[in-house]
Amino acid sequence: MLDSTEYTQTLQLSAQGMPGRPLLALTILWHPDPARIGEQFVGDPGTLEVNRYAPLFYRPGQAGLPLGHGTISRDPVRIVRGGDGDGEGVVVHFPATRMPVELNGRAATGPVRFDAADVARGQVLTLGRAVVLCLHWMDCLPKHNPVPGLVGVGAAAIALRDQIRMVAPTDIPVLLLGETGTGKEIAARAIHALGQRAQARLVAVNMAALNESLAAAELFGAARGAYTGAQERRGLFAEADGGTLFLDEIGNAPASVQPMLLRVLEGGDYRPLGATQDRKTTARLIAATDQDLDTAAFNQALLRRLEGFALQLPPLRARREDIGVLIVHLLQAHGALPVLPLELVVEIACYDWPGNIRQLSHTLRRAALLVQHGGTPQLEQLVRLTPAPAGSAARLVPAAEAMPARAPAGPETPRRKPSDISDAEVLRAMAGNEWNIQAAARDLGISRPTMYKLLDAHREIRWAERIPAEEIERALAACAGDVGRCAELLRTPTESLRREVRRLALDRVAPT
Repeated sequence: MLDSTEYTQTLQLSAQGMPGRPLLALTILWHPDPARIGEQFVGDPGTLEVNRYAPLFYRPGQAGLPLGHGTISRDPVRIVRGGDGDGEGVVVHFPATRMPVELNGRAATGPVRFDAADVARGQVLTLGRAVVLCLHWMDCLPKHNPVPGLVGVGAAAIALRDQIRMVAPTDIPVLLLGETGTGKEIAARAIHALGQRAQARLVAVNMAALNESLAAAELFGAARGAYTGAQERRGLFAEADGGTLFLDEIGNAPASVQPMLLRVLEGGDYRPLGATQDRKTTARLIAATDQDLDTAAFNQALLRRLEGFALQLPPLRARREDIGVLIVHLLQAHGALPVLPLELVVEIACYDWPGNIRQLSHTLRRAALLVQHGGTPQLEQLVRLTPAPAGSAARLVPAAEAMPARAPAGPETPRRKPSDISDAEVLRAMAGNEWNIQAAARDLGISRPTMYKLLDAHREIRWAERIPAEEIERALAACAGDVGRCAELLRTPTESLRREVRRLALDRVAPT
């Protein structure tokens, strides 16, 4: 077994031998042991076999561990790089076992081919309804390079933190570019915290909220009597002197103040409104925008000054491998780490998040609240799954189109009426999805709550809580303890049976 140092050295040799060729990576998005979330296998194997005992998943500086969970088969899922002779894609082969396997939230049969672009988008692999992995590329080696507030284990997150650590100790103006919700203000605060001005103030202003007529006074201050009713006031540049001034939504800066901002950036000089003398500021400028500023509508000379060092923050859909560690980080920030349903985690991992990390954070807060009150949250309850805006790739199953003989699933799929679904269809859906309620509901095109109602009304399907304990014990014995086979034999949902089996075991050991 390699320790972490030997593993890193092996990776370095592999990377040196194949310049320009990305490494194949598997990142743990979800695991029954939350401490495992974010661990990775990264390498360049011709064939990667994934089972209960291999490969080893690492975190920088720690020894590797296999997935280890009992629901994962000993027979491996085989991931073959360039398995069709193309050299750029990946072919995934699934074992002939009873272990449930899903790709992007759908029951998977193989082989399934993904081209290089599919792998770059991240493919979500669920094993044994317990462990969720993301298959993706890495164009850099895993490393420990922490930056306050910026969480992620993928190449994009590592590169962003490297750039922040590089520019933070300087006084170079920084322009943060990225879609709404990608964490531009968090990045700005990290640059300030890691720089030489960390003990001074960081002053933030939303340029879109500035009143056009008073924007100059807000930024640069005003002398008494500069305008009707004006009292002497310090501007934001004076407040940030010696520290950092963060100009959020810089693309919405009023046209009248753009030349004044250019003058400050060129020499640090500005003149308060109505004043007779210039003042000087040593404030460092960090600006942020979700707009394309390369247009005539924005002062291009100012743009050239602002982008002394430009940082592009990637959208969440481009860093699917970070979903697991982000879920843990955001839930802990909200004060709790509830046990989320695995189906919800898979939906979260497959969704493209047009609102990025901010939208994910709000969604998780709602999910945690529902869990705490005994609910079973679903993504469709938590997010308005409307068609994505132009330019966005948001959809519920982002890579299902790569799977042969399956139509892509997404929010546009029409819902069926419960009255249109027969008992025979419900039975077929449950049997065809190993008696898993969420998977059967998805196949039928209905919500989970609707599926519960259909199960309640079904004449041949029983809830495990209503089955005599002796019958459950006989069935378990006949199935050698395999709960999945037992659920099929008893015609009861697997989730219901697992709960009842646990309850019966607790009753046996409860004190009398």
